[in-house]
Amino acid sequence: MGLFSSSKQEMVTPAEALPGRDQEMEVPGAHFVLGTPLRPPFPEGMETALFGLGCFWGAERRFWQTDGVYSTASGYAGGYTRNPTYEEVCTQKTGHAEVVLVVFDPAEVSYEDLLGVFFESHDPTQLMRQGNDVGTQYRSVVLCGSDAQLAAAEAARERYQEALSAAGYGRVVTEIEKAGPFYYAEDYHQQYLAKNPAGYCGLGGTGVSCPTGILPAGGDS
Repeated sequence: MGLFSSSKQEMVTPAEALPGRDQEMEVPGAHFVLGTPLRPPFPEGMETALFGLGCFWGAERRFWQTDGVYSTASGYAGGYTRNPTYEEVCTQKTGHAEVVLVVFDPAEVSYEDLLGVFFESHDPTQLMRQGNDVGTQYRSVVLCGSDAQLAAAEAARERYQEALSAAGYGRVVTEIEKAGPFYYAEDYHQQYLAKNPAGYCGLGGTGVSCPTGILPAGGDS
């Protein structure tokens, strides 16, 4: 038997996925760190992005530390189950990844710069896992809200592949696709590492710089 269970790394089919529920998850009205709203409507001119790069606790912190980011939230996306719970996502029967919703001001930080934060903050060559976090919920994924985001993400993946290949890394397995519904995670997941400074953070980048951007000042590994 291999080190990791293959069943945890195989995507569930729509027919096999848990149905979920109509009721939305209750979340705080304001971001624990930034004091801004977690739910829309957001101020005019703000844009949104969705990134999955492993456990969302550390991933969300990476983005709220980035200048130009207005708000962030942890949640689930990319799968089939409506308004899933964390326990359901952990069964690998929802198809969802743990993702971060990033609300940003494009006048202060570009989508391309956020892609740089995304790629540098994890190892996008690991399939359906990040380090010891194994499962489809930890897959590397960019969920795009427009054709422009889709084109930018694909271009960034190609450029980062060149940089990683030069450093001896393998194939980038990051999924890039159009975004579907985003479902907020439970209250206790929101800004988890701000509420629990000694909490678990399993993120670890490759150390290879992404041509599209850099980590924010004070970023951790």
